[in-house]
Amino acid sequence: MRILANDGIDPAGKEALEAAGFEVLTVNVAQEQLANFINDQSIRVLFVRSATKVRKELLDACPDLRLIGRGGVGLDNIDVAYAKQKGIPVINTPEASSESVADLVFAHLLGGYRFLHQANRDMPLEGESRFKTLKKAYSKGKELKGRTLGIIGFGLIGQAVARRALALGMQVVYCDPKQEQVRLELQFAGGHSIAFELQHHSLEEVLAVADVISLHTPAQSGYLLGSKEFKLMKPGAVLINTARGGLVDEAALLDALDEEILDFAALDVFEQEPAPAVQLLMHPKLSLSPHIGAATEEAQARIGLELAEKTIALLKS
Repeated sequence: MRILANDGIDPAGKEALEAAGFEVLTVNVAQEQLANFINDQSIRVLFVRSATKVRKELLDACPDLRLIGRGGVGLDNIDVAYAKQKGIPVINTPEASSESVADLVFAHLLGGYRFLHQANRDMPLEGESRFKTLKKAYSKGKELKGRTLGIIGFGLIGQAVARRALALGMQVVYCDPKQEQVRLELQFAGGHSIAFELQHHSLEEVLAVADVISLHTPAQSGYLLGSKEFKLMKPGAVLINTARGGLVDEAALLDALDEEILDFAALDVFEQEPAPAVQLLMHPKLSLSPHIGAATEEAQARIGLELAEKTIALLKS
Protein backbone atom coordinates (compact mmCIF):
# COMPACT_ATOMS: atom_id res chain seq x y z
CA MET A 1 0.00 0.00 0.00
CA ARG A 2 1.37 3.40 -1.00
CA ILE A 3 1.61 6.42 1.28
CA LEU A 4 2.34 9.95 0.09
CA ALA A 5 3.96 12.11 2.78
CA ASN A 6 3.47 15.29 0.81
CA ASP A 7 4.96 17.64 3.40
CA GLY A 8 7.65 15.16 4.43
CA ILE A 9 8.07 12.69 7.29
CA ASP A 10 10.92 11.97 9.67
CA PRO A 11 13.10 8.98 8.68
CA ALA A 12 12.12 7.14 11.88
CA GLY A 13 8.45 7.18 10.87
CA LYS A 14 9.25 6.24 7.29
CA GLU A 15 11.35 3.28 8.41
CA ALA A 16 8.60 2.06 10.74
CA LEU A 17 6.04 2.19 7.95
CA GLU A 18 8.30 0.44 5.47
CA ALA A 19 9.04 -2.29 8.00
CA ALA A 20 5.27 -2.84 8.22
CA GLY A 21 5.04 -3.29 4.44
CA PHE A 22 4.04 0.20 3.28
CA GLU A 23 5.71 2.07 0.43
CA VAL A 24 6.32 5.70 1.44
CA LEU A 25 6.76 8.45 -1.15
CA THR A 26 8.17 11.76 0.09
CA VAL A 27 7.95 13.84 -3.08
CA ASN A 28 6.29 17.23 -2.66
CA VAL A 29 3.44 17.57 -5.14
CA ALA A 30 1.95 21.00 -5.88
CA GLN A 31 -1.58 21.45 -4.60
CA GLU A 32 -3.08 21.79 -8.08
CA GLN A 33 -1.43 18.52 -9.20
CA LEU A 34 -2.14 16.53 -6.07
CA ALA A 35 -5.35 14.78 -7.10
CA ASN A 36 -3.84 13.56 -10.38
CA PHE A 37 -0.73 12.30 -8.62
CA ILE A 38 -2.72 10.45 -5.96
CA ASN A 39 -4.82 8.68 -8.58
CA ASP A 40 -2.00 7.99 -11.06
CA GLN A 41 0.31 6.61 -8.36
CA SER A 42 -2.36 4.57 -6.55
CA ILE A 43 -1.88 6.46 -3.28
CA ARG A 44 -4.07 5.10 -0.50
CA VAL A 45 -2.79 7.16 2.46
CA LEU A 46 -2.02 10.89 2.43
CA PHE A 47 0.11 12.52 5.11
CA VAL A 48 0.22 16.32 5.32
CA ARG A 49 1.45 19.05 7.63
CA SER A 50 0.15 22.62 7.46
CA ALA A 51 1.13 23.41 3.85
CA THR A 52 -1.04 20.89 1.96
CA LYS A 53 -4.81 21.40 2.00
CA VAL A 54 -7.20 18.43 2.00
CA ARG A 55 -10.52 19.94 1.00
CA LYS A 56 -13.79 18.50 -0.29
CA GLU A 57 -12.69 18.81 -3.92
CA LEU A 58 -9.58 16.71 -3.34
CA LEU A 59 -11.49 14.07 -1.39
CA ASP A 60 -14.13 13.82 -4.15
CA ALA A 61 -11.42 13.54 -6.81
CA CYS A 62 -9.57 10.73 -4.98
CA PRO A 63 -12.13 8.01 -4.18
CA ASP A 64 -9.50 5.38 -3.30
CA LEU A 65 -7.97 7.24 -0.36
CA ARG A 66 -8.29 5.19 2.81
CA LEU A 67 -6.64 7.42 5.41
CA ILE A 68 -5.57 11.04 5.97
CA GLY A 69 -2.81 11.80 8.47
CA ARG A 70 -1.86 15.24 9.80
CA GLY A 71 1.60 15.63 11.30
CA GLY A 72 0.77 18.08 14.07
CA VAL A 73 -2.13 19.19 16.22
CA GLY A 74 -4.47 21.42 14.20
CA LEU A 75 -6.78 20.01 11.55
CA ASP A 76 -8.00 23.28 10.03
CA ASN A 77 -6.37 22.48 6.66
CA ILE A 78 -8.45 19.28 6.37
CA ASP A 79 -12.21 18.96 5.83
CA VAL A 80 -12.42 16.42 8.64
CA ALA A 81 -16.20 16.04 8.83
CA TYR A 82 -16.50 15.50 5.08
CA ALA A 83 -13.68 12.94 5.10
CA LYS A 84 -15.37 10.99 7.86
CA GLN A 85 -18.68 11.25 5.98
CA LYS A 86 -16.94 9.50 3.08
CA GLY A 87 -15.59 6.84 5.44
CA ILE A 88 -11.99 8.15 5.46
CA PRO A 89 -10.46 8.29 8.95
CA VAL A 90 -8.38 11.35 9.85
CA ILE A 91 -5.54 11.02 12.34
CA ASN A 92 -3.17 13.59 13.84
CA THR A 93 -0.37 13.77 16.42
CA PRO A 94 -1.59 15.97 19.27
CA GLU A 95 1.04 14.91 21.81
CA ALA A 96 4.17 14.88 19.67
CA SER A 97 4.93 18.60 19.41
CA SER A 98 3.73 19.97 22.75
CA GLU A 99 7.15 20.27 24.35
CA SER A 100 8.73 21.88 21.29
CA VAL A 101 6.03 24.55 20.98
CA ALA A 102 6.25 25.29 24.70
CA ASP A 103 10.01 25.77 24.40
CA LEU A 104 9.50 28.26 21.58
CA VAL A 105 7.04 30.27 23.68
CA PHE A 106 9.72 30.81 26.29
CA ALA A 107 12.44 31.42 23.74
CA HIS A 108 10.38 34.37 22.48
CA LEU A 109 9.36 35.49 25.97
CA LEU A 110 12.85 35.45 27.47
CA GLY A 111 14.29 37.06 24.35
CA GLY A 112 11.67 39.80 24.37
CA TYR A 113 12.02 40.59 28.05
CA ARG A 114 15.79 41.04 27.53
CA PHE A 115 15.49 42.75 24.11
CA LEU A 116 17.44 39.99 22.38
CA HIS A 117 15.33 40.20 19.22
CA GLN A 118 16.42 43.84 18.85
CA ALA A 119 19.98 43.47 20.14
CA ASN A 120 20.64 40.68 17.67
CA ARG A 121 19.67 43.05 14.86
CA ASP A 122 21.72 45.99 16.14
CA MET A 123 24.92 44.38 17.40
CA PRO A 124 26.24 43.19 14.01
CA LEU A 125 25.67 46.67 12.53
CA GLU A 126 26.47 48.98 15.42
CA GLY A 127 28.05 46.90 18.17
CA GLU A 128 31.55 48.21 17.43
CA SER A 129 30.66 51.88 17.09
CA ARG A 130 27.73 52.28 19.53
CA PHE A 131 28.33 49.59 22.16
CA LYS A 132 27.69 51.83 25.18
CA THR A 133 24.59 53.34 23.60
CA LEU A 134 23.14 49.91 22.87
CA LYS A 135 24.01 48.73 26.38
CA LYS A 136 22.05 51.63 27.84
CA ALA A 137 19.13 51.09 25.45
CA TYR A 138 18.78 47.42 26.38
CA SER A 139 19.48 47.66 30.10
CA LYS A 140 15.85 47.78 31.24
CA GLY A 141 14.98 44.12 30.92
CA LYS A 142 12.50 42.24 33.10
CA GLU A 143 12.52 38.98 35.02
CA LEU A 144 9.87 36.27 34.69
CA LYS A 145 9.69 35.23 38.33
CA GLY A 146 6.57 36.54 40.05
CA ARG A 147 4.82 37.59 36.83
CA THR A 148 1.49 36.15 35.70
CA LEU A 149 1.14 34.09 32.55
CA GLY A 150 -2.32 33.88 31.02
CA ILE A 151 -2.87 30.89 28.75
CA ILE A 152 -5.80 30.87 26.34
CA GLY A 153 -6.49 27.27 25.36
CA PHE A 154 -5.36 24.68 27.90
CA GLY A 155 -4.84 21.49 25.96
CA LEU A 156 -1.58 19.56 25.83
CA ILE A 157 0.48 22.50 24.54
CA GLY A 158 -1.06 25.02 26.92
CA GLN A 159 -0.35 22.69 29.83
CA ALA A 160 3.25 22.19 28.71
CA VAL A 161 3.65 25.98 28.66
CA ALA A 162 2.12 26.18 32.14
CA ARG A 163 4.59 23.66 33.56
CA ARG A 164 7.52 25.73 32.34
CA ALA A 165 6.02 28.90 33.75
CA LEU A 166 5.41 27.35 37.15
CA ALA A 167 8.96 25.96 37.23
CA LEU A 168 10.25 29.50 36.60
CA GLY A 169 8.26 30.94 39.49
CA MET A 170 5.43 32.50 37.49
CA GLN A 171 1.75 32.57 38.40
CA VAL A 172 -0.50 30.82 35.86
CA VAL A 173 -4.11 31.53 34.94
CA TYR A 174 -5.90 30.00 32.00
CA CYS A 175 -9.06 30.24 29.93
CA ASP A 176 -10.57 27.06 28.49
CA PRO A 177 -14.24 26.16 29.08
CA LYS A 178 -13.46 22.53 28.23
CA GLN A 179 -10.99 22.33 31.12
CA GLU A 180 -12.80 23.58 34.22
CA GLN A 181 -10.13 22.29 36.61
CA VAL A 182 -6.70 20.84 35.86
CA ARG A 183 -4.14 19.18 38.10
CA LEU A 184 -0.64 19.68 36.73
CA GLU A 185 2.31 17.67 37.99
CA LEU A 186 5.87 18.91 37.49
CA GLN A 187 8.53 16.20 37.34
CA PHE A 188 12.10 17.04 38.34
CA ALA A 189 15.39 15.18 38.28
CA GLY A 190 15.87 12.66 41.06
CA GLY A 191 12.24 11.59 41.10
CA HIS A 192 10.96 14.76 42.75
CA SER A 193 7.57 16.16 41.77
CA ILE A 194 5.07 18.81 42.81
CA ALA A 195 1.42 19.22 41.81
CA PHE A 196 -0.62 22.37 41.13
CA GLU A 197 -4.40 22.73 40.98
CA LEU A 198 -5.54 25.31 38.42
CA GLN A 199 -9.03 26.65 37.67
CA HIS A 200 -10.60 27.95 34.47
CA HIS A 201 -11.18 31.72 34.25
CA SER A 202 -13.09 33.79 31.72
CA LEU A 203 -11.21 35.40 28.85
CA GLU A 204 -11.84 38.85 30.32
CA GLU A 205 -10.44 37.78 33.70
CA VAL A 206 -7.30 36.35 32.14
CA LEU A 207 -6.68 39.42 29.99
CA ALA A 208 -7.11 41.71 33.00
CA VAL A 209 -4.53 40.05 35.27
CA ALA A 210 -1.90 38.54 32.96
CA ASP A 211 1.48 40.12 32.32
CA VAL A 212 1.91 37.72 29.41
CA ILE A 213 -0.77 36.16 27.19
CA SER A 214 0.04 32.97 25.26
CA LEU A 215 -2.43 31.58 22.70
CA HIS A 216 -2.98 27.84 22.26
CA THR A 217 -6.39 27.42 20.62
CA PRO A 218 -7.48 25.95 17.27
CA ALA A 219 -8.37 28.23 14.39
CA GLN A 220 -11.50 30.36 14.99
CA SER A 221 -14.16 31.71 12.65
CA GLY A 222 -13.02 35.23 13.54
CA TYR A 223 -10.38 37.02 15.55
CA LEU A 224 -9.86 35.85 19.11
CA LEU A 225 -7.98 39.04 20.00
CA GLY A 226 -8.65 42.43 18.45
CA SER A 227 -8.65 46.07 19.52
CA LYS A 228 -11.39 45.46 22.13
CA GLU A 229 -9.44 42.67 23.80
CA PHE A 230 -6.13 44.56 23.71
CA LYS A 231 -7.73 47.39 25.66
CA LEU A 232 -8.68 44.90 28.40
CA MET A 233 -5.06 43.84 28.89
CA LYS A 234 -2.71 45.22 31.53
CA PRO A 235 -0.64 48.18 30.34
CA GLY A 236 2.73 46.89 29.19
CA ALA A 237 1.52 43.30 28.72
CA VAL A 238 3.02 40.86 26.23
CA LEU A 239 1.29 38.69 23.61
CA ILE A 240 2.69 35.46 22.17
CA ASN A 241 0.98 33.53 19.38
CA THR A 242 2.46 30.16 18.41
CA ALA A 243 -0.96 28.64 17.67
CA ARG A 244 -2.64 29.76 14.44
CA GLY A 245 -2.52 32.75 12.14
CA GLY A 246 -5.87 34.54 12.12
CA LEU A 247 -6.40 34.35 15.88
CA VAL A 248 -4.99 37.87 16.23
CA ASP A 249 -6.08 40.97 14.33
CA GLU A 250 -2.63 41.98 13.13
CA ALA A 251 -3.61 45.57 12.31
CA ALA A 252 -4.99 46.00 15.83
CA LEU A 253 -1.85 44.38 17.21
CA LEU A 254 0.36 46.94 15.47
CA ASP A 255 -1.81 49.74 16.86
CA ALA A 256 -1.55 48.28 20.38
CA LEU A 257 2.26 48.17 20.09
CA ASP A 258 2.49 51.71 18.71
CA GLU A 259 0.16 53.05 21.40
CA GLU A 260 2.20 51.22 24.08
CA ILE A 261 -0.78 49.18 25.23
CA LEU A 262 1.52 46.18 24.71
CA ASP A 263 5.20 46.15 25.63
CA PHE A 264 6.07 43.71 22.86
CA ALA A 265 4.63 40.70 21.03
CA ALA A 266 5.91 37.49 19.49
CA LEU A 267 4.48 35.71 16.45
CA ASP A 268 5.33 32.32 15.02
CA VAL A 269 2.18 32.26 12.86
CA PHE A 270 0.61 34.87 10.61
CA GLU A 271 -2.59 35.74 8.81
CA GLN A 272 -0.72 35.73 5.49
CA GLU A 273 1.61 32.76 5.22
CA PRO A 274 4.10 32.42 3.64
CA ALA A 275 4.18 36.19 3.03
CA PRO A 276 3.56 38.05 6.33
CA ALA A 277 2.75 41.74 6.15
CA VAL A 278 5.92 43.84 5.90
CA GLN A 279 4.68 46.09 8.73
CA LEU A 280 4.99 43.09 11.05
CA LEU A 281 8.38 42.05 9.73
CA MET A 282 9.88 45.51 10.30
CA HIS A 283 8.33 46.38 13.66
CA PRO A 284 10.96 46.75 16.42
CA LYS A 285 8.60 45.48 19.16
CA LEU A 286 7.89 42.17 17.45
CA SER A 287 9.87 38.97 17.95
CA LEU A 288 9.25 36.76 14.91
CA SER A 289 9.84 33.19 13.73
CA PRO A 290 8.66 31.42 10.53
CA HIS A 291 6.08 28.90 11.89
CA ILE A 292 8.64 26.63 13.57
CA GLY A 293 6.78 25.69 16.75
CA ALA A 294 7.02 21.94 16.15
CA ALA A 295 10.25 22.11 14.15
CA THR A 296 12.68 20.35 16.45
CA GLU A 297 14.48 17.10 15.72
CA GLU A 298 12.81 15.41 18.68
CA ALA A 299 9.30 16.54 17.77
CA GLN A 300 9.68 15.53 14.13
CA ALA A 301 10.79 12.04 15.16
CA ARG A 302 7.82 11.71 17.54
CA ILE A 303 5.41 12.97 14.87
CA GLY A 304 6.68 10.48 12.31
CA LEU A 305 6.53 7.56 14.73
CA GLU A 306 3.07 8.51 15.99
CA LEU A 307 1.73 8.70 12.42
CA ALA A 308 3.32 5.33 11.69
CA GLU A 309 1.89 3.66 14.78
CA LYS A 310 -1.63 4.94 14.16
CA THR A 311 -1.52 4.03 10.47
CA ILE A 312 -0.31 0.52 11.16
CA ALA A 313 -2.96 0.04 13.85
CA LEU A 314 -5.76 1.17 11.51
CA LEU A 315 -4.71 -0.50 8.27
CA LYS A 316 -2.78 -3.59 9.37
CA SER A 317 -5.03 -4.83 12.17
